[in-house]
Amino acid sequence: MDLKRIAKFAAPLLLAGLVTACATLIGPREVELPQERLQTSLDRKFPMHQRVLGVFEVELSHPRLAVLAENDRVSLSVDLGVSPLLARQSWHGSMLISGRLRVDSPHNAIYIADAHVDRFIVDNMDEGKQAQLASVANLLSDKVIRDVPLHTFRPEDLRYAGVQFVLTGIDTRPGGLVARLQPAQ
Repeated sequence: MDLKRIAKFAAPLLLAGLVTACATLIGPREVELPQERLQTSLDRKFPMHQRVLGVFEVELSHPRLAVLAENDRVSLSVDLGVSPLLARQSWHGSMLISGRLRVDSPHNAIYIADAHVDRFIVDNMDEGKQAQLASVANLLSDKVIRDVPLHTFRPEDLRYAGVQFVLTGIDTRPGGLVARLQPAQ
């Protein structure tokens, strides 16, 4: 009787020990994220509408992601429409934003950090007015980049062979990204 009782309590402990041992045997992993998959994820998040400085209504649409593997950055080109709230006119153009990648481990997400507006073009607008709107573009890019993840892992995406992993880093490669994962402690 005592042997059965001991086995009843020891079996779960033994199983937990085996799972922990497997986690250390499996070790770190890398998961490739092709650019097409990232683009599909971004397409679902657009168009976006933002009010900037309480004066401009801005619509961002048609995101186009490029992985800049040679300098470990990404760029995001978007079409934009700008409408001042107190005027009946609107402007259309495009904006190119680039930045390095940032991992948000608690949310299992990848974001663009240190965003910079590389190009801001508004059709049929003189350069002086474009320069004035460039500051609006910088504010807008910071908000968009800060709040929109390039990719978010679902909890089941971070589970392999019964072991839960956490996102620890990200690298660029031609045609996509590579996420670095470690077994959860």
